[in-house]
Amino acid sequence: MPTPAPALSIGKLARLTEVKVPTIRFYEQIGLLPEPDRTDSDRRLYGKAAVRRLSFIRHARQLGFSVQAIRTLLALADDPDRSCEEANALASEQLADVEAKIVRLAALRAELRRMVAANCQGRAGDCRVIEVLGDHALCEHEHQQPITLAEI
Repeated sequence: MPTPAPALSIGKLARLTEVKVPTIRFYEQIGLLPEPDRTDSDRRLYGKAAVRRLSFIRHARQLGFSVQAIRTLLALADDPDRSCEEANALASEQLADVEAKIVRLAALRAELRRMVAANCQGRAGDCRVIEVLGDHALCEHEHQQPITLAEI
């Protein structure tokens, strides 16, 4: 008879996967992680499957996938005979989102470099940084528009 795999406490699972305990509980609440076995004293016990699943979730979050996308990817992982077309589509969407963010970040970097290069040494009333932050029209690069008073 094989020896049962050692069960991990939530703290050990957190350390092993580098995911915080409250995050693990949250993932259980929203159904990304199945409810674990419990001891007689109601302590959670996790096995190798939980380590693999939580590592998968952590990696997907690091790559910026949404919770809903991760839910779909986990469903695909749980059904290995399904087509991976949906996984490819989700990865393509995430790549497009990342590339769009990179474009926006490059514009932000350029605008901040321009502001810093002004290197105002005078009064705050004459400061280029303060001036540009106060009037988006002074920006040379396109980046997300600020909130207007009409939107408040």
